[in-house]
Amino acid sequence: MANIANKQMICNVLLDAAQDNSDILVLCSDSRGSASATPFANAFPQQFVEVGIAEQNLVSISAGLARCGKRPFAMSPACFLSTRSYEQCKVDVAYSHTNVKLIGISGGVSYGALGMSHHSAQDIAAMCAIPGMRVYLPSDCYQTQKLMEQLVQDNEPAYIRVGRNAVEPVYREDNCPFVMDQATWLVGTKDENSAVDVALVACGEMVKPAYDAAQLLQVEHGLKVVVLDMYCLKPLDEKAIIAAASRAKVVVSVEEHSPWGGLGSMVAQVVGAHCPRKCVTRALPDAPVITGNSAEVFAHYGLTGPGLAQDVLKALA
Repeated sequence: MANIANKQMICNVLLDAAQDNSDILVLCSDSRGSASATPFANAFPQQFVEVGIAEQNLVSISAGLARCGKRPFAMSPACFLSTRSYEQCKVDVAYSHTNVKLIGISGGVSYGALGMSHHSAQDIAAMCAIPGMRVYLPSDCYQTQKLMEQLVQDNEPAYIRVGRNAVEPVYREDNCPFVMDQATWLVGTKDENSAVDVALVACGEMVKPAYDAAQLLQVEHGLKVVVLDMYCLKPLDEKAIIAAASRAKVVVSVEEHSPWGGLGSMVAQVVGAHCPRKCVTRALPDAPVITGNSAEVFAHYGLTGPGLAQDVLKALA
């Protein structure tokens, strides 16, 4: 399989599923192109709904269709889906327990130069705070495929955030371990009991830099490292965090999100309650980020393999 964007993989899975299930619907808010949903709209025009630039309506219409027995997937830029339609996500989807899958596309700083209005650096905190809402940030197209194959079958609300462009794969098509709602041990295993120097916990597009940092730390500095791909932010795999952190001198979380209320806050809360030790949160700043594409933004803030490796060395020192 060629390296493709996570949003394209979502469309591919929905195309396959819709062939056998006419209840699967895709709804967009003038975002079919951005969501890579045009192939779905062309193949299944009777199962596609375009609501225009009206994100609140997008979510409420999806909830109504779910009440009628349909299986809607509402696709919209994460920056608007997680803020402009927050009340509808909270009340019409989660509180009303409707089977709506909210697909936040171009998440994090994917929109780059469009600035803070188009960045979604608060959605993990916001969506995880809603009772009954599951939250997922898959790391590459292969994990996205595994996740979506599960979500097209279940009947619970969920928010899924993906980026805009193709990202370098973390896994392979023939080697992508996946268990629903359980973190993936990317480096190290949960069955080991030996002590390590650092436990890296990452989600979304930050998993690859965390993996690269682990390789640098192991090869160039002789450190022992474990890496957790925490694609499931809610429900959070606390057992995996405890298993990794209890063996480590330092725990470092990495996310494309505000430093407040995201993965870092969750990891620190779990570690503080069960196996207290030093925790370091690596995230976007609590300020408007610089102008640039994702790679430029990540490089500027040290959210790269070498940058994270240096952070680990400082924390250990």
